[in-house]
Amino acid sequence: MHIFDKNRILIEIRQSNQRRLEIENSYLWRMKKVYLDNAATTAIYPEVVQEMMKVLQEDFGNPSSSHSFGRQSKSVLEFSRKSIAKSLNATSQEIIFTSGGTESNNWILRNAVTVLKVERIISSKIEHHAVLHVLDALKDEFDIVVDYVNILSNGEVDITHLVSILSEPKTTLVSLMHVNNEIGTVLDLDLVGRICKQHHAYFHSDTVQSIGKFSFNLQELPIDFLVASAHKFHGPKGVGFAFIRKGLPIAPMVFGGEQEKGIRPGTESIHNIAGMAKALELSLSDLDRQQTYISDLKSYLISELQSGFPEFKINGNPEGFYNIINIQLPFSEDKTAMILFHLDMKGIAVSRGSACQSGSSKTSHVLAEILSEKDAIKPSLRISLSKYNTAADIDYLISVLKEL
Repeated sequence: MHIFDKNRILIEIRQSNQRRLEIENSYLWRMKKVYLDNAATTAIYPEVVQEMMKVLQEDFGNPSSSHSFGRQSKSVLEFSRKSIAKSLNATSQEIIFTSGGTESNNWILRNAVTVLKVERIISSKIEHHAVLHVLDALKDEFDIVVDYVNILSNGEVDITHLVSILSEPKTTLVSLMHVNNEIGTVLDLDLVGRICKQHHAYFHSDTVQSIGKFSFNLQELPIDFLVASAHKFHGPKGVGFAFIRKGLPIAPMVFGGEQEKGIRPGTESIHNIAGMAKALELSLSDLDRQQTYISDLKSYLISELQSGFPEFKINGNPEGFYNIINIQLPFSEDKTAMILFHLDMKGIAVSRGSACQSGSSKTSHVLAEILSEKDAIKPSLRISLSKYNTAADIDYLISVLKEL
């Protein structure tokens, strides 16, 4: 074959491959897409995008600068802080901006050991790894005591056991998440907070899954520390905040500047902070209606699962948080291995647990704690809803699952 013929054939193959890719991409964009993984992240509100674009274009000054550009950015920064504080009935001095929940949890837990001088931290084995991995590191570094409260079969904290542990007098921090990110069980923050006060213990809660989806009154709620990530309530990624009760001492985790009262140095991401404040304002302004709408969607999902798959099971408490459900479906082993892949190919986004470990083949540490060994190894699905979901999304999910 002549060299000319070879080149021509290669060109035709490349052109054919390019046409195939274009056809596949066109099909993917036309394919119905259903996002049911809102516990991992949420779609950003259009109003938040507009707010962020305005700040990026008009308020680009460094808020630490003394000139007018800097003062304008500083004004945006402090307005956002006051807005967030007002949404939670806190004071603006109690809101410190961070990069999100992981940084905030690391900071608060380490500060508890180094500054508050706690001798013991009480937590649970179903916490997010942003807490569990920090506890492992603190144990190694400071040789502190970490006690784990028992978890009931429905995924809830055993309050009786918590009281029993707290009865031993030690300087203690209790760290228990408000809403579990995998199974949606809910902690009674007021009850646990009062128990902690009775035993003179500090109380920290990872509230990443509930800020923006739950009404907080931090003037009345007996809690010392909580954390938030904006992308969980339709805000931007890479920004969050820590609530630190006024009067509690806290030291910086990193050093280098006087930003955030000198305890969280680094130039603030003004557009992200403004976007976060806007997202929280929007989420809470329509909270009752959103809760009702999403709760009704969850109830509809459960009824459709009961109809289509009578033997399905709910992992955790069926009465858990209104936007999260974790389920086992009665599929054979050969089919269960392909569930997520099959759903993804049909344009449906769900997960089997935390997005932070979705690429792992390990059994969920949360499900391993509440299920039998046999059930824990079975693939489970976490379905998490938002205001942008519809009953049609549920119908499509059920129809695709039935194809298996």
